[in-house]
Amino acid sequence: MNRPQAQFAVSAASLWGCPDWDRIEIALAGRSNVGKSSLLNAIVGIKGLAHTGKTPGRTRALNFFTIGETTALCDLPGYGYAKMAHEDARRLSAMMRDYLERRTHLSAIIILTDARRGPEREELDLAASASSRGVEVIVAATKCDKLKRSERAAAVARFAPMDAEPILCSSVSGEGIEELRRRILAVADSDSRREAYQR
Repeated sequence: MNRPQAQFAVSAASLWGCPDWDRIEIALAGRSNVGKSSLLNAIVGIKGLAHTGKTPGRTRALNFFTIGETTALCDLPGYGYAKMAHEDARRLSAMMRDYLERRTHLSAIIILTDARRGPEREELDLAASASSRGVEVIVAATKCDKLKRSERAAAVARFAPMDAEPILCSSVSGEGIEELRRRILAVADSDSRREAYQR
């Protein structure tokens, strides 16, 4: 598919600061060092659209990016790595929980996990919570360029508990990026057809 037209829209520090629109939203979630911003930039094909820093965990807000006319990506704060004050960590956790549990525009979540590590409790809980809400779960196994060919089968097998086939991807080599674009387009098309039918 062609790269979707994308631009930064707004940062929100709480659920109440999220944009009031009718766009279909797809969230990106993962640990602070998993490469969310780099992958987002690769998906939309715009270097530097989502800021990447040398220190993981810089994202401290819900960052929204419009994609075409009907869709938006929401880059969620990372978890599990960044050093921050306990109060800040608690605030970010509450903000993410509010968004994931209460945002009515959320249609899918892309859960990013380092392909070399596989999912842990946080990723499994996140996937289960999203599924219980009827939110589609897309699993992106990042940094697959760092895997040896002989390691790939074992890496994919580690994702079995998530009940979703992982997309091996890399913002460096470009592997899996087109597949993620197709999945995003499929979510947007499916939800657009559903809304049209309900009218």
